[in-house]
Amino acid sequence: MKTSPRAALVVAAAALTASAAFAQAWPSRPVRLIVPFPAGGGTDIISREVANKIAGYTFVIDNKPGTGGNIGVDAAAKSAPDGYTLVMGQTSNLAINPTLYHKLPYDPLKDLTPISLVASSPLVIVASANSPFHTLADVVKEAKAHPGTINFASSGNGTVAHLAAESFQKAAGIKLTHIPYKGATQGATDVISGQVQLYVSSIPTLIGFINGGKMRALAVTSLKRVDDLPQVPTVDESGYKGFEAVTWFGILGPANMPKDVVAKLNADINKALKNPELEKKLGAQGADIAGSTPEQFTRLIHDDIARWGRIVKDSGAKID
Repeated sequence: MKTSPRAALVVAAAALTASAAFAQAWPSRPVRLIVPFPAGGGTDIISREVANKIAGYTFVIDNKPGTGGNIGVDAAAKSAPDGYTLVMGQTSNLAINPTLYHKLPYDPLKDLTPISLVASSPLVIVASANSPFHTLADVVKEAKAHPGTINFASSGNGTVAHLAAESFQKAAGIKLTHIPYKGATQGATDVISGQVQLYVSSIPTLIGFINGGKMRALAVTSLKRVDDLPQVPTVDESGYKGFEAVTWFGILGPANMPKDVVAKLNADINKALKNPELEKKLGAQGADIAGSTPEQFTRLIHDDIARWGRIVKDSGAKID
């Protein structure tokens, strides 16, 4: 039995009306925001600060850490696409892990709906306050004279910090020895004591040691200087033009979310990101506000999968 053109139009109109009605009524209950890392960490803090400023919503933060963020992202990808389950994704689990892991339980480009980028955060390269290294040029000079004798710490194999250092080594034509740690504390202790020469990590993790005079900041990995460390040059300024390595954070939902809901969420998130208090609070975490359209966020993920994928392959990092 064939459907008449008039009947098809009626069905299409009814579907559009239902979609519009759903969007107008949404959200009618709390929205779960999965944070794929432990409570108290940088991603968790940023997630809570952003969620608290989005007007008209009640967010329930659900920390689901494990396997580099993969568990939490996968939980979101497999949720009902009704807008009531979202996830705070970041560079590691959306752009690095597709190459770092032999197999992911989700495809960042097929199984998720990018909604909006919310922030980005650079890294800082530090040495002990007693180190002979005062600039990146000092590090490069020594590394070229004695290849492989300088080591650097990071918070783990395949992290943004590890791969940023690998990228810098390639740009500078040097070879450093990587020492991965499972957490920030032990790595910081070993750098301060001089057992490890360099540390690459997030600014919130190390700024207390820098301001306390226990560490010397050599460079930040953003293209512009960081307000909290105005005296510290960028890697770009240090002679490596165009060098940038930042962690970005963004909100996504499962694939096939209603377009009206995605549009509403995007508008409300970007409105919240203009709040001066939020900008100040994220700035205290070493993060910069970074709103976007869903399309811009999708492009960023696509491009960074390729960019970080090359760095992962060049570094030889792998987690199976």
